Amino acid sequence: MATRRHPTARQQRLGAELRKMRDAAGLKGTEAAALLGVNSVQMSQIESGVAGVSEERLRRLTAHYSCTDEELIDALVAWAMDRTRGWWEEYRGLLPTSFLDLSELEHHATYRWDVDFLHVPGLLQTEDYARGILGYRVPELPQEELDLRVRHRMERRVILEDPQPIPYEAVIHESALRIRVGNRAAARVQLARILQLSEAEHVTVRVIPFDLDSFAGADSAMVYAGGTVPKLDTVVRDSPQGAGFTDSEAQLGVYRTLFHRMEDVSLSPEQARDFIHRLAKEL
Repeated sequence: MATRRHPTARQQRLGAELRKMRDAAGLKGTEAAALLGVNSVQMSQIESGVAGVSEERLRRLTAHYSCTDEELIDALVAWAMDRTRGWWEEYRGLLPTSFLDLSELEHHATYRWDVDFLHVPGLLQTEDYARGILGYRVPELPQEELDLRVRHRMERRVILEDPQPIPYEAVIHESALRIRVGNRAAARVQLARILQLSEAEHVTVRVIPFDLDSFAGADSAMVYAGGTVPKLDTVVRDSPQGAGFTDSEAQLGVYRTLFHRMEDVSLSPEQARDFIHRLAKEL
């Protein structure tokens, strides 16, 4: 059984889903290992994403775990059989693994939601804006690495610009639109970029204005990526330690609720465009 030195977040998630099923079935790892004719170490490697699993073995395990969710099983089989080497692979060894994991997550997502309060969401950023955000850190990045990070962020926009793009919705607080990462000219270009993208049929942009009463949700920033089935959705949240991936069913439900709360209090897409137009005129 071949092993991987650095499994991706997607490979780790596949193993974790199998482990969740086993736990729900009340079985030990040694019992699952015996079913496949492997030892406990090899079973652990499968459940940690360090080793892959064939379709036949995956279906044997899920049947033994009494899983009847055929859509979930088929989705996991598709993950196990996927051999995609996407555009992000050229950055492997050059950028932190979390950058590549996010690109892979976006590539396979069926839809994407963003909520942001301090910065324009990454997929809507201009190159100058992204350079300002990524370059504002301590210690300062070497120029070569900063250039790589900016280029990587610009390439991530492919999910919005692809001939068959995924549905995308962003809820942006007024503060993120008003903070000038660059000068006035750069801010105008950034707002124009958001307006341009918001005209696309698959893109929805909403705005939460400052003058909204009784709003206490400013800690709800998130990236929500839809999976092929809801159980395989993923939430990404930034922290001082880097991006964190959340996939527990209970937490996914919490973030879905939070996102819809943000939708409910935000301006409609038409009102949001008018609002951004007014902000641009102020610059």
